[in-house]
Amino acid sequence: MKTFVASLLASLAAGTMLPAPASAQHAGHDTSRPQPGAETRTDHDAADRCAQEAQRHRDMGHAVPDGACEPTASDQPAMDHGTMDHSQMSQGAMAEGEESSGMEMPMAQSGQESMEMDHSQMNHGDMPQGQASQSEMDHSQMDHSQMGQVSAPSPAMQGMDHSAMQGSADDMIPLLPPPPEAGSGPARAGIAIWGEEAMNEARQELVRETDGGMRLWIQGDRVEYRAREGADGYLWDVQGYYGGDINKFWFKSEGEGSFGEPIEGAEVQALWSRAIAPFFDFQAGVRQDLTGPERTHAVIGIQGIAPYKFEVDAAAFISSKGDVTARIEGELDQRITQRLILQPRAELALSAQDIPELGVGAGIDRIEAGLRLRYEFAREFAPYIGVSQEWRIGDSAAYARAAGEDPSVTNYVVGVRFWF
Repeated sequence: MKTFVASLLASLAAGTMLPAPASAQHAGHDTSRPQPGAETRTDHDAADRCAQEAQRHRDMGHAVPDGACEPTASDQPAMDHGTMDHSQMSQGAMAEGEESSGMEMPMAQSGQESMEMDHSQMNHGDMPQGQASQSEMDHSQMDHSQMGQVSAPSPAMQGMDHSAMQGSADDMIPLLPPPPEAGSGPARAGIAIWGEEAMNEARQELVRETDGGMRLWIQGDRVEYRAREGADGYLWDVQGYYGGDINKFWFKSEGEGSFGEPIEGAEVQALWSRAIAPFFDFQAGVRQDLTGPERTHAVIGIQGIAPYKFEVDAAAFISSKGDVTARIEGELDQRITQRLILQPRAELALSAQDIPELGVGAGIDRIEAGLRLRYEFAREFAPYIGVSQEWRIGDSAAYARAAGEDPSVTNYVVGVRFWF
C-alpha cells in the first residue's frame, strides 16, 4: 500500500514539472486575453511606413492615389491569440498541401503574409523541429521586430538610386567624346565632287563675304521714264561702292531731263565712306556738276538705315563759289508679299542763299514725294510703276515761272531697280 501511494505521488509530481509541448511553447503567454496594444501598435507603424513610402514616390513624380495606405474592406482582422486553444495545436510543420485547420492568417495590403503575434515572450528553444522546409528554421535566432510591416519594395526597386531622379533629364545624358570616324575623311573632300576650280572659287567667295574683304556693289535705285504734261522726261539715280566693311569708296550719280532737250541737271560724287555705327556711314568727298554753270562742291554727310528701316541719305554741299546747299532723301520698303513691294519716297532740297544763275531761292528750294510699286522677279531685278509729285517753293517757284516752267509737276513713272 505504501508502495502504491509513493508511485502515485511521483507521477503527479512528474506531470506538474513537465508541461505538455503546447504549454511549453507558450510559456509566459497569458492565453486568457490578447496582448494589450501589440496589434494596434503594429498596424500604426505599418500605416506610417506606407505613408512615408507613398510620399517618396510622389516627390519623384509618381502617381500615388490618396488613401492607398488605408485598409480595404477585404482585409481580414488580426488573429486574437488570447482566445485560441493552443493545447490542441500540432507543433510540427504541417504536411505539404495540408489545410490550416480552419485558421486564416491576416494578409498585409501588399499581399504578403504578416504575423501579428507578439513573439517577445515565446520560448522558441523548446519548439520541436518541423518537417521539410521548416527543418532548417531556427526561430531562436530570428529578429521578429520587423514582422507585420507593409510589404517591402519590389525587387526591381531595391537597387534603385532615387536621388539621381531628382535632377533634370539633361543631367542624366552622358557627355561622350565624338565617334572615332569624326574628322577621319579627307580635308578637302569637296574637290572629289565639285572639282578643284569650283572649290577654289567658292573659298575665295567665302573669304570675301566673311573677312571684310574688298567688294564691288552697284545699284540703280531709280532708272525711269517719266510721263507728264508737256514733254516727257527721264531720270537716273545710280550709286555703288568698292571696299570692305569699314572703309569704302562710294560713288553716286543723278540726272534728269526731257526728251528732245538738253539735260537739265547731272552730277557725280566721289566719297570716302567710313562706318560709324552698325547701320550708318559717315561720308566726305567731292561733287561735280556736269550741266549748267559747272561747279565743284565739297560734300559731307551720312547714309544708312534709321529706326523702322527708313533708308536715309543726307548731305551738305559747299560750292567752289561759296554757295551752301543741302539735300535730304528718305525711302521705306513696305513688303506686300515677298516679291511685291510698295516704296514711299521723299526728297527735300535746301539752300542757304539765293543762287539766281541756278534758279535756286533761299530756304526750301524743292520738295518731291513719290510712291512706287515694284515686283522683284529676282532680288537683283525689279521693274516698277508709280507716281511722283514735285513742287518748287518760295523764290525757286518764282525763278521757275520766270523761265516759263511750271513750279508743280506730276510725273507718272515706269522704271526698273537693279543691283549687282
